[in-house]
Amino acid sequence: MATRPPGPRRFLTEEERNNKPEITKELIFRILSYLKPYRLQFIFVFIAIVASSIIGLWPSIITGRIVDEALTGQNLALLVRLLLLAFVTLVGSQFIITMESYINAWISHKIIYDMKNQMYRHLILMPQSFFLGEKQGDIITRMNSDIGGVSAIISGTLTSIVSHAIVVLTTLVAVFLMNWKLALVGVVVIPIIIIPSRQVGRTRWKLLSESQQKSDEMNQIINETLSISGSLLVKLFTKEEKEIEKFDQANQELTEIAMKEERSGRFFRVMMGLFAQIGPLLIYFAGGYMLIRQVDDALTVGVITSTVILINRLYRPIQMLLNVKVDFVRSVALFSRIFEYFDRPSDVKNPEDPQKPELKTTEVVFDEVRFSYRLGIDTVKEISFQVDDGSMVAIVGPSGSGKSTIINLIPRLYDVDEGAVRIGGVDVRDMDLTYLRNLVGFVSQDTYLFNGTIRENLLYAKEDATQEELEEACRIADLHEFIVNQPDGYNTLVGNRGLKLSGGEKQRVSIARVVLKDPKILVLDEATSSLDSISESSIQKSLELVMKHRTNIVIAHRLSTVLAADQIVVIDKGMLVEKGRHDELLAGGGIYKQLFDTQFEKVLEDASSYC
Repeated sequence: MATRPPGPRRFLTEEERNNKPEITKELIFRILSYLKPYRLQFIFVFIAIVASSIIGLWPSIITGRIVDEALTGQNLALLVRLLLLAFVTLVGSQFIITMESYINAWISHKIIYDMKNQMYRHLILMPQSFFLGEKQGDIITRMNSDIGGVSAIISGTLTSIVSHAIVVLTTLVAVFLMNWKLALVGVVVIPIIIIPSRQVGRTRWKLLSESQQKSDEMNQIINETLSISGSLLVKLFTKEEKEIEKFDQANQELTEIAMKEERSGRFFRVMMGLFAQIGPLLIYFAGGYMLIRQVDDALTVGVITSTVILINRLYRPIQMLLNVKVDFVRSVALFSRIFEYFDRPSDVKNPEDPQKPELKTTEVVFDEVRFSYRLGIDTVKEISFQVDDGSMVAIVGPSGSGKSTIINLIPRLYDVDEGAVRIGGVDVRDMDLTYLRNLVGFVSQDTYLFNGTIRENLLYAKEDATQEELEEACRIADLHEFIVNQPDGYNTLVGNRGLKLSGGEKQRVSIARVVLKDPKILVLDEATSSLDSISESSIQKSLELVMKHRTNIVIAHRLSTVLAADQIVVIDKGMLVEKGRHDELLAGGGIYKQLFDTQFEKVLEDASSYC
């Protein structure tokens, strides 16, 4: 028996999901790694920020000259020249800012494009266990809201940090060069501004986590109740008011959290505004004192005026940097949510040295297979049976016994925890995934069609199929006549999940799709269980044509299918309890006999046509 280590746990616990991310150097570098492909553009943004910051100093400095030289000296020509120079510097600064803003927006949209592609590729390659354990609302939130929020981070938070830091640095240099004494007076209030920021940051972090959780809940409600199937269920059980109440509750809680977050920052903004006004008053007092007392001969009214303007220019970036510090926490939380998905491991992936063997036979062997969706709770236990090349095996058993799980192990929708599934003597885990899944064709009772045309849904199996191939596949599936009688023929729209078609028509599309795929192994998962007897009989004939010259595994609920099987495998509580032909199992008086008495006997009269 081939034994491999048990697969990893497939579902995160609530405790794991609620762990707060730590702001580490590795996390910051990981965030910045998304800028690497656009580093040249970002260097341009950085240069533009530096240039606009330096040029932006000149209007303030020129104002001092206007006061000291043009106004005091009553020099009109100099006043005009200085005003024109100030205007030119303002225009130049705004032009550079506009260019920087455009390039920055371009970078952020490109990063969103990259991340969405990366996320979609990562998620679509995840095993089925991921989609069983994850709410669809969470997936949509990650793909849209979270990644979409990256734009604000790149063009807002990240650029603000760089821009405001450079403005602060250049302004400090300029103000100290003008008059270091007044500069010290102006910056004395800066340390006081920092005090409230830490508490506000912790509060907003907590509120953000709650907000994201409520947002996920709302997305889940919307996704479940406003889908076609969900809205139908709501109506049939008259739960409209109940669902409205649930949505209103979630919406109200989300609104309250948003208001709390707004209140948490309001005091912070009031304090920042107050301290920003104190600085200039202190400068006027200190400058006036030194000017009146003639403490500093180099000090002029123009210098005082320029210093006040520059200090005002200094406070706003400092306030923004402190706000950015608070927003940075939110940004890290956003990236952490995205990375949490990226870091979900896929336990079903291509082997390091994938095989594409030339199979002489397509026999399928289950060798002591054990599998569990959750750690410690086996769904399938020590299953062993063989499906000979070109034969048909019927799998029967009570609902929930593990029949669908068994067949899902063949194309590696899940990987076995112990034992092996082999095709033609080769372990499926050693095969190339694409090659393996091309070997297997599925027809299930829950036929899924994309919201497009019949042609588009058929071409999903074979993109380069000709019209003749489409028609031949549809004739085998007894679908061609139905299609040509439609006004749009093969371009007939099927609707969301194929709901414009009947159950039998959807099944025929599914069968035709498998015919186009032309697999060597055919798996039927109760493919006709939801149909009426007339539709089932018609589709059964189509299936018989498709099953010829293939290895077939059928989860059976119809006696006719069971009687036609070369071997019957009986599953109960995840274990193989019986196997053999119909007469042998019936004589054994075991579980199969019970199933026969409760499920099959009522259709015994239909068996003669299949014996």
